[in-house]
Amino acid sequence: NAKRNTGFSLVEILVVLVIMGLLISVVAPTVLNRADEARVQKARADFNAIETALKIYRLDNYVYPTTEQGLEALVEASTLDPTAQFKEGGYLEQLPFDPWGRPYLYLSPGENGAVDIYTLGADGLSGGEGQNADIGNWKSKE
Repeated sequence: NAKRNTGFSLVEILVVLVIMGLLISVVAPTVLNRADEARVQKARADFNAIETALKIYRLDNYVYPTTEQGLEALVEASTLDPTAQFKEGGYLEQLPFDPWGRPYLYLSPGENGAVDIYTLGADGLSGGEGQNADIGNWKSKE
């Protein structure tokens, strides 16, 4: 009689697995959606930091870096014309990457403002929806 009570029956294990499956199916979409929101928030925080550095650069040089100079002009002195005064230590310690590990894109003059800083989303292609949507500094102000 003692041998019969030493483990769980197949029915008990199946019931537990069904309950766990139901819980995961309810919780997983919520958790995954939060991860996408966190990536967008990280991009917006990066835009704010880069915009601040660009404003300081503009105060020192009266213009923003050109598209050709890119955001790299905030980290190290550019050799491209127009050459600019470069603050010791730079304007940013290092350039942040977008939430998907790619460099941010930069246009000066921008199509949506004085400068455009943007990322092409998770797929790295222009356009898209959800986490594949483009995110730009002009969208963070809307």
